[in-house]
Amino acid sequence: MMLPKDPAENLAALIRCPSVTPAEGGALTALEAMLKPLGFTVERPVFSEDGTPDIENLYARLSGNGPHLMFAGHTDVVPVGDEAAWKHPPFSATVDNGEMYGRGAVDMKGGIACFVAALARHIETHGKPKGSISLLITGDEEGPAINGTTKLLDWAAGKGEKWDASIVGEPTNPDALGDMIKIGRRGSLSGTITVNGRQGHAAYPHLADNPVRGLMTLVDALLVPDFDEGTKDFQPTNLEVTTIDVGNPATNVIPAKASASFNIRFNDTWGAETIQAEIHNRLDVACGRKKYRKGRKEPIEFELTWRDGPSHVFLTRDEKLIETLSGSVEAVTGRKPGLSTSGGTSDARFIKDHCPVVEFGLVGKTMHMVDERVAVADLETLTDIYGRFIQDWFERG
Repeated sequence: MMLPKDPAENLAALIRCPSVTPAEGGALTALEAMLKPLGFTVERPVFSEDGTPDIENLYARLSGNGPHLMFAGHTDVVPVGDEAAWKHPPFSATVDNGEMYGRGAVDMKGGIACFVAALARHIETHGKPKGSISLLITGDEEGPAINGTTKLLDWAAGKGEKWDASIVGEPTNPDALGDMIKIGRRGSLSGTITVNGRQGHAAYPHLADNPVRGLMTLVDALLVPDFDEGTKDFQPTNLEVTTIDVGNPATNVIPAKASASFNIRFNDTWGAETIQAEIHNRLDVACGRKKYRKGRKEPIEFELTWRDGPSHVFLTRDEKLIETLSGSVEAVTGRKPGLSTSGGTSDARFIKDHCPVVEFGLVGKTMHMVDERVAVADLETLTDIYGRFIQDWFERG
């Protein structure tokens, strides 16, 4: 029986599956074929919700007596963009000058390929781990994340599954393997401000009320002053305006309304509810300002709508999990990894409600880019790190 011990071969098989969200693309089938020879039971539930595509997911379990470790990740990938701009076809898994090219190479089929290889090598050398290992793999991480990890966790928990710790194989390292372990994430919240004005001729502004002026005032209030200076474990809270729109094709017409969308990444100074309250308060205070509305007496009329499903801030404090992974990284690479909460969100935001979770994977420099690629040598290094971590985490009991 051939075990999937070579991470490069594992990754090539996964890259060759065009699993652009929401398509399964054969990636979960390829992964199932790797896991069954290792003794895993594999289930592939499909979850649905109105207004969203059905998503196929995978849950695999290798049962044993002892603690339960979960490896989590996703096989779905973002679109390739301009395929003609790629040096090698994006689903070819071509190796060129020591690097494997392909969509998902680092985000995050590479992490999955390495974890499976590490498991195969561990089983061949040591036998089954002293406990249980599961893989919780979704096809909806790069999409709306509705029919993926959150429902897969609830489905598994409903069947009686409990986990002692989880590692997510996202590409966490900025420059080299061993740079960084993610031990938490900032919260994330998005909203849209719409300011109502009065349409009119640009040459007769006194007969109209330009909503852009009011919108500028409200946006000012969201950007200044800073929300906080950061905390011991987190960067300062930051708000970015992501779109401004008036829906107006004419240059001589004052528009009737204007809107601005924003995203805020908040640290543990705030919760989702308190940061929403702060934003509401800033807008309410600013609506009477006349900085850009000289001569206007009436307050700015605005509406604030929130996107569904804010991501909550979290920080993992599990010493066994963090110290074991840090030790494994340092033993293999010689680097002591930094413990970080930087970056965007990941599916760890759902897992943290079920067990302690950290993230560690490949170098993320080319994720989502044309010519996404990974050094084949890094695949071996990450496999060695995961292998040592599996051994040491179960040994610690």
